[in-house]
Amino acid sequence: MKRQISRRKFIQASSTAGLALAGTGLSGDASPLSEAAGTTPLAPASSSGISGQGSMRFKVLYTSTHLPAEAQRALVKAHGGFAVDRRPGRGETYFFLREAGILRISSDLRTIELLKTADSMKRVNLHDTAIWYSPDDGSAFLAFPSNDAGKIFTTTLDGTLVSTLDAPPADGGYEQPAVRRYFLGGGNFAPTGVTYLDGLYYVTTGYCALDVVLTARISSRNPSMVAWNDLAFGGKGDGSDRFQTAHAIVVPPGERQLDITDRVHSEVKRFSRYGHYLSTLKMPAGSLPCSIDYSDGYALVPTLVGPDPGKGAPLYIFQGEQLVSTIFPQQDLGLKNFQHNHKAALRKIGDKFYIIVQAWNPGDFAILEQAST
Repeated sequence: MKRQISRRKFIQASSTAGLALAGTGLSGDASPLSEAAGTTPLAPASSSGISGQGSMRFKVLYTSTHLPAEAQRALVKAHGGFAVDRRPGRGETYFFLREAGILRISSDLRTIELLKTADSMKRVNLHDTAIWYSPDDGSAFLAFPSNDAGKIFTTTLDGTLVSTLDAPPADGGYEQPAVRRYFLGGGNFAPTGVTYLDGLYYVTTGYCALDVVLTARISSRNPSMVAWNDLAFGGKGDGSDRFQTAHAIVVPPGERQLDITDRVHSEVKRFSRYGHYLSTLKMPAGSLPCSIDYSDGYALVPTLVGPDPGKGAPLYIFQGEQLVSTIFPQQDLGLKNFQHNHKAALRKIGDKFYIIVQAWNPGDFAILEQAST
């Protein structure tokens, strides 16, 4: 029988780096998988359940059985996130599975392609995915933070590795004295999220005792040149500008601010690009938000745990500051492995919304479709 832990103990444990690897099997040895790229056409799922409220109700469209074979074998270790290419005429979604590699979902969601991925990336966990565009020529790149290897990987959209940023040096000229002391004292580096804004990577370190946002500067002429920067903000604590597991970080569409999921505090905290606290979006009490994604006036927040763990973790949809829909993949949609949601992406195709979501411990994958009104 699977051992259950109390919600109180789970929340307490989630503020430590140990939760990042607990039960995932990330340290286990496995045989290398084939690097041959594969494309799998998707067939609709058969589930008839519907979850959510108002116009933002969803049903299962595709399940993990339609991933490429290599990805299906690696799915139990899923512990990452999604990035959507939202440029006009594009719409592909990228994510990563350890031992399989980088995967690309087509803009119409019908096919999933496994991209050839560097061995140095496949051997470690990549905790999230971000997409960004060069200000010089518009070239697109992907960024992946590795929580267990302590690195930031940058690739092209076809999966070619162009940069590996190692852990910050102990003698770096950091703006925060606490950051200098932490790395001089041998503190670990376990990045959980990364995003790009105005030539900088902003990196959350929610699985470190440090729990700050670090920055790295990217050369505008050569994206393979990435170096740590002095700007840092946050830190572990309970103030409005402090975190208890800063889990993911994004730049909302059309904004020049940073939205950071503060998991244990059940909040999404907003900061300026200089690290100044702006505001907070609160989740229902007892929720552990893992990330936030935006599309067409709505925000999607997947949670690791909800107020009622017996229902499985919910997905929240906000319109502005208002919670307008709560979706239960496990209880309502019959997705048994979705006890804990990890990361998710919100897409609008035509006149319908879609949710691409990943479960954690055990890993799983699904695409949900907005139900007809």
